[in-house]
This record gives sequence, C-alpha cells and structure tokens, in this order.
Amino acid sequence: MPKVEQWLRDAQPDILCMQETKLTDAAFPTMAFSALGYESAHHGNGRWNGVAILSRVGLEDAKPGFVGEELADIEECRLLTANCGGVRVASVYVPNGREVGSEFYVAKLEWLERLRRDLAESCSPDQPIAVCGDFNVAPEDRDVWDIKKVHGATHVSPEEREALERVKAFGLADAFREVYPEGEKLFSWWDYRAGDFHQGRGMRIDLVLVSEPLRKRIAYALIDRESRKGMGSDQPPSDHAPVFVDFAD
Repeated sequence: MPKVEQWLRDAQPDILCMQETKLTDAAFPTMAFSALGYESAHHGNGRWNGVAILSRVGLEDAKPGFVGEELADIEECRLLTANCGGVRVASVYVPNGREVGSEFYVAKLEWLERLRRDLAESCSPDQPIAVCGDFNVAPEDRDVWDIKKVHGATHVSPEEREALERVKAFGLADAFREVYPEGEKLFSWWDYRAGDFHQGRGMRIDLVLVSEPLRKRIAYALIDRESRKGMGSDQPPSDHAPVFVDFAD
C-alpha cells in the first residue's frame, strides 16, 4: 500500500486499474484511497486474482464479471467494468495459461474469447472504451526480450496472440503502440528471479486497449520503469510496472 499511495501522489492519474489484488472486497482499502480523492470499486474473493478501479472523475455502474454472469457463480475474479468520466473502463486480469496445451491454456483462450463477446454484447466501438490490465500475452516478438528463449511457452504462442487480436478487432487500439510504433525492448513485466529486471529480460504484457474516440486523443504514454525498482527494500515492488496513458483532454 505505501508504494501504491506514493505512486498515486506522484503520477496523479484520473483513473487507475489494478490487477492481482489478492483481497476480498471487504478487505480492500477503500478509505485509504478515498482519503487521496479516489472513488473505488473492487472485485475479489481473497484468492490469487482480484481486480480494482480507482477514479477521481466519477465511478458509476461498476459491474464484476461478464455479461449475464451472476456474482455468486464467479470463481475467478478477473474482470471489473465501470463508467468513469464518460469512459467505459475495464480492469482485466487474463489467466496465465501456465503451459501451452494444458487445461489452463485452453481456459485462457476461452477467457479471451469471452472478453471479445462481452465487448460486442455490452458496448459499441464508437463509444469511449478503455480495456486495461495484465493480458499475459506479448503481442509481438519485439515485446519479448528474446523470442528464441521463450519459444514454445505461454504468452507468445500464435493461438494466444490470435485471441488477443480478435479482442482488438472489436475496435480497440494498443495505446502504447500508438505512441511508440517502432519501439522495441519496452517491457512492463520482469521475473523476480535471476536479476531479470536489471538484465533487461522482460515482456510487454500489460496493455491499455482503447476505442477510436480515445485513440485519436492519445497525447502521451509511458511504462513507469522506476516504480519497478526497490528489490531488497522493506517495500519490494510488484513484478509489473504501471503503464500510463494521457489523453489530450
């Protein structure tokens, strides 16, 4: 929490999407975020998943899960949507997949397909939409430190990338790539092991996908690599770094 609170003070985002909170809704620190000026919505059951949205531009119609999915039937809390300042925002935590061909891999592909259907059923691409989070898919080879080293593994398989492209085909653009169309070795995640962060062995798997009304207003984007530093401290960082996108208005 101290790192999250400090980042909010420094970056001052209007909207923040968080994933892998590992909290129940009752345990989510609503009051701490309220003290910083943010309304919040959280969807979690205290297990490994959990997603949240913070907003200082309004937060309405928060909905956990997919269209038609009853809260009592949701086992993995991986999707939360809300209206924030005129934008339909989704915080997503796509399953890891574990190993290509496994039941978890199949479930990952199915989850991405459900996300695509959910978008088609619940909104229109001519509306301001932002789908943000940990997609656990590196869209292209240049989004991986060395594609030969991870060939055959999850996050880079053709099937996962195709599933992500189908989600984007709804009418979503990769906001970061709109700003850095030629950039390589720009990562948002590094394994904790073997000094991967300091050795530059990472992946870009945290994405902000936006519809056309937002795409044409993109003014700036970055991956806040500085916030990933601090291993060995009493407040170690996440293995992910925040992806920040600013819009012209």
